[in-house]
Amino acid sequence: TFFCSTGVLTHLSQLEVRARSPGGPETQRSRVKELRAEAEELRGLREQLKAEIRTVGSEGSPPWPSSHRYPPPTPPRLSGGAGLTCAVAGGLDAVQTRQGRAVCVSLQTTYEGVFLETFNLELELKPRVRIGRHNIPPFVPLQSLAEQSRLQTDPGAFLSTLSQHLNAFVGRRRQLQLVKEQHASVEVMESNLPCSILVLLFTAQTEKAAVLCTLEYSDHGSRLPGRVVLDCEDKQLLKSPEWRSCCATLMKTPVHRALARMKKSSLIL
Repeated sequence: TFFCSTGVLTHLSQLEVRARSPGGPETQRSRVKELRAEAEELRGLREQLKAEIRTVGSEGSPPWPSSHRYPPPTPPRLSGGAGLTCAVAGGLDAVQTRQGRAVCVSLQTTYEGVFLETFNLELELKPRVRIGRHNIPPFVPLQSLAEQSRLQTDPGAFLSTLSQHLNAFVGRRRQLQLVKEQHASVEVMESNLPCSILVLLFTAQTEKAAVLCTLEYSDHGSRLPGRVVLDCEDKQLLKSPEWRSCCATLMKTPVHRALARMKKSSLIL
């Protein structure tokens, strides 16, 4: 259990006030002695807490927050075994753990200027650099990214690539949320956990025909789809220049914004 030092001081002041309260001499002397012993115990606890606070970040286990709504702190530098040194890019925060044998890195994700979720990864530095405990989603290929980015020789590149994948995932997930919030007439037919596939159903405004739209995010490091497929019973509808341009818009623009443009152009309800 953790206490603030100001709370301890407040409690000490209350004890002193209670010690001065009126009462019989015998009772008051006994009570004063009891309060002084309690106060001494609280002072000892305060000193112990101060010592623990000074050691947090170097010897203790790091906190594992789920999200941050504030800008990232100034990036630190990490150093490890075999002369390993890497600079941490913006959006990452690092704390040494296990008495310098490991580093806990917090990767903060954002979308459209809003800080969303923070993921945490511990890199064990000795005897060799390797991935320790983490809360990275299981569909993110950590080992594959570590091999491609040469984790042993360039941890900074690995963290940068990992951050890109996490920001892409959170960005796709946020787009899906915004579609549901901003476009009540658009029905989400299918989506998966990595948000790498999204199937939408909307209605063409002129012909009132149902159009099925499939967005495939083949590059998991991107927030935009690599392939868009439109399907409709009215094949002539999709051959029109306006609907052909929709595919390009959906591939180059976040889906919730692309749908807003399509509504503004009177293509969909």
